[in-house]
Amino acid sequence: MNRRKFIGALGLGTAHLMFSNPLYAGNSHALGTSPVQRIKLGNSGIETTLIGMGTGVHATNRTSYLTRQDKAKSLEALEFAYDKGIRNFDLADTYGTHPLMAEALKKMDRDDLTLTSKIWFRGGGIPEKERPDADVVIDRFRQELQTDQIDLVQIHCMVEENWTETMKPQMEIMETLKARGIIRAHGVSVHSLDAMKDALKSPWVDVIHVRINPYGIAMDKPDPKEVVDVIHQLHNSGKGVIGMKLVGDGQLRDDSQKIDNSLRFVLGLGSINMMIVGFETPEQIQNYLARMERALSEMNKG
Repeated sequence: MNRRKFIGALGLGTAHLMFSNPLYAGNSHALGTSPVQRIKLGNSGIETTLIGMGTGVHATNRTSYLTRQDKAKSLEALEFAYDKGIRNFDLADTYGTHPLMAEALKKMDRDDLTLTSKIWFRGGGIPEKERPDADVVIDRFRQELQTDQIDLVQIHCMVEENWTETMKPQMEIMETLKARGIIRAHGVSVHSLDAMKDALKSPWVDVIHVRINPYGIAMDKPDPKEVVDVIHQLHNSGKGVIGMKLVGDGQLRDDSQKIDNSLRFVLGLGSINMMIVGFETPEQIQNYLARMERALSEMNKG
C-alpha cells in the first residue's frame, strides 16, 4: 500500500480494516528486526534504541506507578529493560522518577544510555507554585539523577499555539546549556496540534514527543490523518520524532490486537524515529519486545 492510499484511508477512518495487511506507508528509514536496534533522533546528534522505557505511567505531582509500587520491583523493571538492550529512559519532573533512575544507573553503563527529562512550566503538575528558570531546574535534575549531563531536556506538555514565544526566555537558557555541554539536545512534548505546528516552525526544537496511534485516542486530533501530516513534516525538517501514547494512554492496554495494530502503524509511518512505552513490569517489557520483533519481521518480509 502506498503512502497516498494509506493516508487517504486514514482520512476516511477505514485504516482499522487494513491491519491484517502491512501498513508500511513509504517507510523512509530502513529498519532491521531488532526492537532495540540503534536509530538516530533526526539531526540532534543523539543515537539511541528504537524503543525506550517510559517512567510516567499514571504520573502527576512527582508520583507515578513506578514511584508508588515497591521500589525493588520498579528497580527490577528498569534493570530488566537495560538487560534486554533498551538504552533510552524517559523521565520528567512530574513523574518523580529521577531518584529511582539514579539508583538503577549504578548497574548500567551511563555512557551507553540516553536519558530524557522534561521541565514543567505550567500550573499544577508539581508541588511547588514557583517555576524557576531552566538552568536552576536542570541543575536540580542533574543532582537528582547523579549525572553531569542529561542527553535530552524538553519543555513538557505544551498546548498553546504560540508557546515558542512565551517560552523563549527558557529556550534561550537551554540553548546556552547545550552549548556548555550540560545537555546534549533540547525540545518539547506537545499536547495539541497547534503546539505541534508551532514546533515545526522552530529551529530550536531538536527533538519532539508526539502522541500517535491509529485510533485517535489521547491524541491531538481524533482524526489521525491530521496528526500524521504534521509528523511527516517534522521528520522531513530534520527534527527527532518520538512517538508516545501508542496504546491511547493505556486505554488499549488490554486489547492485544489493537496493541499490535498500533505498533505496526507507528513503525510503518516512516517518520517516527523511536517510540516510548510506559512499562510497569518485566513481563510487559518482554511482551512488547516480542510484539515489536514480530512487526519488524513482517515489515522486512514485505
